[in-house]
Amino acid sequence: MSAALALFAMLIELCIGYPERLVRVIGHPVTWIGALIGGLDRLFNRDMTPALRRLAGILAVATALGVVGAISFVVQWQLLRLPFGVVPVAVLASALIAQRSLHRYVANVASALELQDLDAGRKAVSHIVGRDTARLDRAGIARAAIESLAENFSDGIVAPVFWLVVAGLPGAALYKAINTADSMIGHRTPRYADFGWTAARLDDLVNLPASRLAALLLILASVLRDDASAGAAWRAVRRDAARHRSPNAGYPEAAMAGALGLSLAGPRFYAGIRVEDAFMGDGRRETEAEDIRRALALYRCADAILLALLAGLTAILIALD
Repeated sequence: MSAALALFAMLIELCIGYPERLVRVIGHPVTWIGALIGGLDRLFNRDMTPALRRLAGILAVATALGVVGAISFVVQWQLLRLPFGVVPVAVLASALIAQRSLHRYVANVASALELQDLDAGRKAVSHIVGRDTARLDRAGIARAAIESLAENFSDGIVAPVFWLVVAGLPGAALYKAINTADSMIGHRTPRYADFGWTAARLDDLVNLPASRLAALLLILASVLRDDASAGAAWRAVRRDAARHRSPNAGYPEAAMAGALGLSLAGPRFYAGIRVEDAFMGDGRRETEAEDIRRALALYRCADAILLALLAGLTAILIALD
């Protein structure tokens, strides 16, 4: 059931996404989870010793996961009691996948650069990256968009789909809760270094299988495209991925960089602070809108392979049932 659920959820999100009108009326599941985490942050994150702050962070994350897990479990259980209940469950699960929105946001960056509008490019890329965008030149904007595409292919698509297959709607919902908690409180700042430690470590753990699978999907997609190199992608992953400051982001980023003959990552600025990082790939640093379009084509191909794998797994499980 979980493989079919993940397949249906991907197809639903691919066809209709999450309507903007619905966002305006009721919000989005991730914003609901964010509101819960924000409330727990305000409640538990007080002035205290580092040890107590870390304990408070554990309590906050455990509370968030308990609420999200319980609600998603009950919702799935009740819906699956209905005839064709997998359909409404898949509709709910589709809101946790970001195929359409990721493609749209990255394509917007390419469109701005194609119009020679650097300010629009910086604004467009600011929606998908957390780094300082005001100082980015044309190549920096393009690299940031491609890096975000690679990382979010793992975090926003492969990971929720993976946990959908493993544990159904509760698995995907718990993954999104952990991922949202990491993005909100998993920072190395005085306020969150201890309080957000649990969220950051859990996010590293739950993204580990998906990041490797995302890299593999990008390598496989490179085999099918004339403008990408599967061999270079494989070499970049083996050589560079583990040197990334993130234990997971380096895998899809290195695969994307090697496949397209680019050099991604490296030093970046966050809140005015230069953050050192290893380079992913050994190709060109000078990137253009055309490279973003090539990255989007590779992403679409990798996404199609994931859909095909889910369809095959579903067929096999049905045949064995």
